[in-house]
Amino acid sequence: MTPFDYSFTVKAPVSAVSCFHHDPGALKKLMPPPIFVQIHDFEPLGDGSRARFTLWFGLIPVSWQAIHSDVGPQGFTDRQASGPLRRWQHTHRFTAVNANTSLVSDHVEYEHHGGWRGFLTRLFFNRPSLTLLFTARKWLTRWHVRRYLAAREP
Repeated sequence: MTPFDYSFTVKAPVSAVSCFHHDPGALKKLMPPPIFVQIHDFEPLGDGSRARFTLWFGLIPVSWQAIHSDVGPQGFTDRQASGPLRRWQHTHRFTAVNANTSLVSDHVEYEHHGGWRGFLTRLFFNRPSLTLLFTARKWLTRWHVRRYLAAREP
């Protein structure tokens, strides 16, 4: 099992960060080009809810199904039920730094298959690629949460 951790702050209360992440459209908003998401089915976020989608790495489609658990205002976990890796579990946590700043912490544990299948997934799911992905997600989260807050202002 390989762990990966990434944390960043957002200038917004935990409630706003949580609302953004609970939105079924958040997954699409958090994928930077050249990765695009095609949602097939996304149940409202809750314990046991499922999401079926395809990640497009350029022209390469990767089917994925995730199951959510430990869903609450402080975060949630998504676990790959089917997909490219032997195992993938991603825990999202939202913690108040103060009334207007939140810490977003991502903890991923993943494992590759052996053989050619593992060789292929190692091209896309490795520490440098995940660091780039989560750095982009940091900026995208900040941008979308800022827009969410601006839309709520009178």
